[in-house]
Amino acid sequence: MKTIPLLIASVAFAFTSVVDAADNAVLRVGHFPNITHAQALVAHNLSRQGKGWFEERLGPGTKIEWFVYNAGPSAMEAIFAQSIDLTYVGPGPALNAYARSNGDEVRMIAGAANGGAALVVQPDQNLKTPADFRGKKIATPQLGNTQDISCRAWLTAGGLKITQLGGDAQVLPTQNPDQLSLFQQKRVDAVWTVEPWVSRLERESGGKILVDEKDVATTVLVSSVKFFAEHRDLAKKFTQAHAELTEWMVKNPEEAQTLVRAELLAETKSDMAPDLIAQSWKRIVFTAEVPRASVESFMQNSMKAGFIKSAPDLSKLFEKP
Repeated sequence: MKTIPLLIASVAFAFTSVVDAADNAVLRVGHFPNITHAQALVAHNLSRQGKGWFEERLGPGTKIEWFVYNAGPSAMEAIFAQSIDLTYVGPGPALNAYARSNGDEVRMIAGAANGGAALVVQPDQNLKTPADFRGKKIATPQLGNTQDISCRAWLTAGGLKITQLGGDAQVLPTQNPDQLSLFQQKRVDAVWTVEPWVSRLERESGGKILVDEKDVATTVLVSSVKFFAEHRDLAKKFTQAHAELTEWMVKNPEEAQTLVRAELLAETKSDMAPDLIAQSWKRIVFTAEVPRASVESFMQNSMKAGFIKSAPDLSKLFEKP
């Protein structure tokens, strides 16, 4: 099963931009088809219904164009290309993009979700510590995404030598739907991924959770510096609407889960059972608070994994709209 973007990236993006006034604005927003991106899934589905959460709060005639990505590095490339204005993304790729651009391209304007990510291992293997993964294969969503960075840093901290192409253990960037089939076929020994795939690996393949990232930031909301600088008022309104949506989801989990299920069906053509979504939901804490401590931790992990050579000054990353 492949995730197909709802809008195909093209040169035409260069000619789509946010207008100067809030009225009739067009905002291009990215996200992934993961439950850890629930705010985006809920809002995207409401947009489909003509009941747009953000549209109603950003000014008359506001339009949101949604773009779907498999993992963070792809979304950050879209930010660099000015193909999108905002995106829900993991803190790892956001931090890497910030460091790569010397702080000139990305601002982290809100948190979105903590938890909901884990290392899942085959049930018939005695894998308990990083040392046990010597010679093993671990799938992650994409090279340089948040779980990929966590995986490489965890293995490295446990004494293994890990390179982008191999090392003592092989980390295999693999799209989330493909991870499940590879795990079922026992072609990988473990998967480090996010919900709903963590729960699906448990339920459908008997996978066992070895590392549960309960308190780690999984999803944040970032803005391109161009949008942030030129449309600060819109960025502020979007951040406020995002916080209101997060609060609504916490208070109305069943309704939010129904919208998430409908949107995942529209994006992936796969209908997830309500109890699977509910199980995934229990592992996630939805919050709009910027996760500074987690970002600083990811900076250390990115350095361990070799994605960042030296620690950047993070002061501009957290600049408020």
